[in-house]
Amino acid sequence: MVRHNLGTVVSFEVTRTLKKKQFWLTTLLVPVAIGIVIALIVISNTTTGSRVDSQADATFAFTYSDASGLVDPAVATSFGGTRVTDDQQAIADVKAGRSAAHFAYPADPATQTTRAYGKDLDISGNGRYASVATAVLVTSAKAAIDNPTLTSLANGAFSVDAVTYKDGQATGGFLGAVAPLLFLLIFYVVIVMLGNQMLTSTLEEKENRVTEMILTTLNPTTLITGKIISLFIIGIVQMTVFVLPVLVGYLFFRSALSLPDIDFSQLVINPGQMIVGALLLIGGFTLFLGTLVAAGAIMPTAKEAGQVFGVMMTLIFVPLYAASLVVSDPHSFLVGLFTYFPYSAPVTALLRNGLGSLGPLEATIVIAELFIFGGIVLRIAVRLFRYGSVEYTKRIALRAVFARPAAERAPVR
Repeated sequence: MVRHNLGTVVSFEVTRTLKKKQFWLTTLLVPVAIGIVIALIVISNTTTGSRVDSQADATFAFTYSDASGLVDPAVATSFGGTRVTDDQQAIADVKAGRSAAHFAYPADPATQTTRAYGKDLDISGNGRYASVATAVLVTSAKAAIDNPTLTSLANGAFSVDAVTYKDGQATGGFLGAVAPLLFLLIFYVVIVMLGNQMLTSTLEEKENRVTEMILTTLNPTTLITGKIISLFIIGIVQMTVFVLPVLVGYLFFRSALSLPDIDFSQLVINPGQMIVGALLLIGGFTLFLGTLVAAGAIMPTAKEAGQVFGVMMTLIFVPLYAASLVVSDPHSFLVGLFTYFPYSAPVTALLRNGLGSLGPLEATIVIAELFIFGGIVLRIAVRLFRYGSVEYTKRIALRAVFARPAAERAPVR
């Protein structure tokens, strides 16, 4: 009977959620929004790049003075420049509108500032003066180098293949961090998308005044367990909907979106890191899920429960402010505090695991901590729901719940 009831709860919760239009609107909103943002970024980058290129390639009549002797007269002439010796007169001509621009190259352009004076156009158009002044000097410098190899080296046209080692084994560097950091991304996406549903999973019955009727046929533990399992299933559905458009876009529209071509064969997957990442994800999800379900059992309405959701969201985003410290000094006191505090541990530990700074002992302690605290919070959530299921108008006092004998906590059936 218990298994039958559990299956009924899971089936009902999953079916009810998947039939809601709001669920699909919320689920599809994320990939659609990401797609729109990516498209806007690509368009913006293309437009900006074209504008910068056009400004660098722009030719217009200007004067210039060269105290360094590095500017090639032929190069300057090709850009539309005419050399002068009187800077003050050239600047006066620009001010009076008789000249479009004047560039004053100092004796040492590497340490001194090149001055560009021009007729005001607009915020975007004024950038052409610095672009052309730079292009003239760079092109002249390249022309002075007779060796094509040296020219390529000066432009940074060479590659460096760095190999790092840890415990005698080659590590993957950045590519080695990509796979385990996916668990951190999944954690954020699931909590943000499912968090509010976790919080209100026990509130709908209370607001509809049907919990007493439900608890006449179901054990509170069975009901809560069924809701938790259904949330896991719904989370998998949402992640599939979220990831599938991303994969399709990358595989079939990569060139159109100007996305980088990633060689997945170069990704380094460390089995140990992947196992630790999966356990941290499950443990962190269990802890936050239990906390939100418990909060929903305490609050009489979804509006009041929303305040708790805001606090929980703050807790998972606070560790990101210390992300730079996690990278530069992962064994500092603050990073250690974030690593072992239960509600900041999932994010901090997942980040450190991806970067390779979470040791085996630390990983074991954090994983055990998350599962232990998660189990305790889930038990508390069941107890709070058992006592608070019939409280429709006021918030449940925790002291009253834990002070009453166990026999009195169960609602009268």
